[in-house]
This record gives sequence, C-alpha cells and structure tokens, in this order.
Amino acid sequence: MKLAILGTRGVPASYGGFETLAEELGSRLAEAGHEVWVYTRPGFVEPDLREYRGMKLCSLPAIRSKHLETLSHTFLSAIHAANEGFDAVLLCNAANAPMIRILQGRGIPVALNVDGLERNRRKWGTAGRCYYRLCERFAAQMPESVITDAAVIERYYRRAYRRDSTMIPYGADLPRPEGREILDQLGLQAGEYLLYVSRFEPENNPDRVAEAFSRSHTGRTLVMLGDAPYAEDLRQKLRKLKSERILMPGAIYGEGYRELLFNCRLYIHATEVGGTHPALVEAMGAGRPLLVLDTPENREVASEAARFFRFEAGGMEKALGELLEDEETLDKLGRAAGSRARTHFSWEAVTRAYEELLGGLC
Repeated sequence: MKLAILGTRGVPASYGGFETLAEELGSRLAEAGHEVWVYTRPGFVEPDLREYRGMKLCSLPAIRSKHLETLSHTFLSAIHAANEGFDAVLLCNAANAPMIRILQGRGIPVALNVDGLERNRRKWGTAGRCYYRLCERFAAQMPESVITDAAVIERYYRRAYRRDSTMIPYGADLPRPEGREILDQLGLQAGEYLLYVSRFEPENNPDRVAEAFSRSHTGRTLVMLGDAPYAEDLRQKLRKLKSERILMPGAIYGEGYRELLFNCRLYIHATEVGGTHPALVEAMGAGRPLLVLDTPENREVASEAARFFRFEAGGMEKALGELLEDEETLDKLGRAAGSRARTHFSWEAVTRAYEELLGGLC
C-alpha cells in the first residue's frame, strides 16, 4: 500500500504521543514493504530531511500559534496528499476532522485517530472547546474508520455519537539504553531518582507534582522532562519550583530519554486528559515501578501494575513516603508493569492492527 500519516509534527518524534505513533508505526509499516509518507513541520523536523527509518518525509509550513498551527499544517498536508495517489491516509487528532473531505474528494479513504477528549484541556477557552466539540461530531460522521486508543474513549464515541471505533493502543517496547551519558551530565545515580515525563500543560499537572514532591520528606531527586511551548504562565511557575532536588532539563528524546527512563527508581504519571499515554506505557515496558494519578483512563492502562494516588489531602506525598524505601513493593510493581506491557502493549501487535485496518479501506 501507499500510505500517508497526517496531523502530527513529524518524525523523528520530538514532541508527543502522535509523533511517537508516527515514528514507531510508520517505520514498521515501511519495513513490512509499504510506502509510507509522513508530513512534517519545520521547527520540529529539519526541513531538508527527506527520509527516516524507511519513511518518506514531506515538510510543509504551519502558522506558529496555539490555535492555528495544527490546522494550518494539516490543511496544506491534505491538499498535497490529495494529489499523491495514496491508497489510504491515517489522520491524527480529531481537531483535523474538517480536512477529511479534501482527501475523500480525491477518493482517498481516511482512518482518523481521535486521541482523547481534547476539549477538556484547560489551555482552551470557550471558542476552542466549542471547536473541539464540533470536531468530535465531524470525527464520528466523516471518516471511513475511527480509531481510539483507549476503551474509555471508545465507549464515549459509541455513547455520545453512536459511532463504533477500532481500539488500538500504543506500543511499549523500547530498546534498552547503551550508556549513561545523560545520567553523568545531570549528576544522577541509577535507581536513585524519580522521573516525570510529559508536556508541561495544566492538565498534565507538572506544577502539582513538583509542589507535592517538594513537600515530601525524601532526600531523593525528581527529574521532570518536558517543556511548555504555549503555557508561559505555567513555565514561569515551574521555574520557581526548580531546586537542587527538582531538576528540569527540558525535553529529552532518544537515547537520553531511554537512559533516564530505564534507570529511574519510580516513574510518576499525572495526566488527567487523553486515552493511552505513550510515556506511561513506555515506563511500563521499561519495567519501572509506577505512581499514577487515579483517573479512569490511567487505571485502564496500568491496572494492577501501578500504585494510584490523588493530589487531594496530600495523597502524592503519602504515596511517596510509603513507596520510595520499600524495595519489595517497588520490585513487585516493576515486574507487574513489565508483564502488563508485554501482554497488552506491543508495537508488533499495534502495527498488525493498523495494517489490517488500513488494508481494509483500500
């Protein structure tokens, strides 16, 4: 098949979940013999990069603003892709649903991965929330196939819009790191620090994690990986929370990310919005003990392989006090996480599911 992936910032992945999906899925589809194109944005991917891990890359511009970047880039990508003779298109993000008709107008079937309920993100005002709700309706009506990454989201679309979807999660299998360069750079010892990984956005609660950790009595270090490209107030707040105990080295990808992930003592996950979060399943795949914010989506993903907490009434501080020096419980949680990842979150199984779905559209 000749396939395209639209609606992400592109590959190599250097932003979030959809970019990880594009890289891991696209490269495996290419390895299986399909021709795979990924549309990329300047500022996230080098414009002159034309091929990566077997995928063809097409760089198109975007308006750099919180409200227009995704839509402007996907609009141009859809116009370009409509004339390239693709057998099917994987479109990411329900916000891009209005672009589906551009592709379908040239006879190209579209599978739309809707992600979570984006309108619940606190960064959006009234207009943004109304737009995302409208796009949910478009997402339920327009594409040939709807993809959800969590059963919670699958049930939502069935209940709210009577639209069935195909539930396909993310993969968790990452190669082990080969060195410890980033640990040495940050002055960290393997197994002696905590790790938090997420975009620094309000609903991911980086500030609440940092505040709760600073109130805990542990002498260990918390490493917080991420950035806040469209949340300057939050960025400034986090700067004030940085300390010798709370390191914020920015967003780190590739080998450095894997070094930090595979060597952390405890992984903290605190997102409130979305379905399956790649960073969480990757921590599971690395066999890390998990401390996870208690939401239906997070419970669906981690199940018995995590200790859950709530921020209220000092819940995170209490969990840290109970877990951090309990070697037996940490070991049990880590083994449970690795086992669950191998059983439920394999990129090989994810790729087979997408290949079957996209093949059925052609």
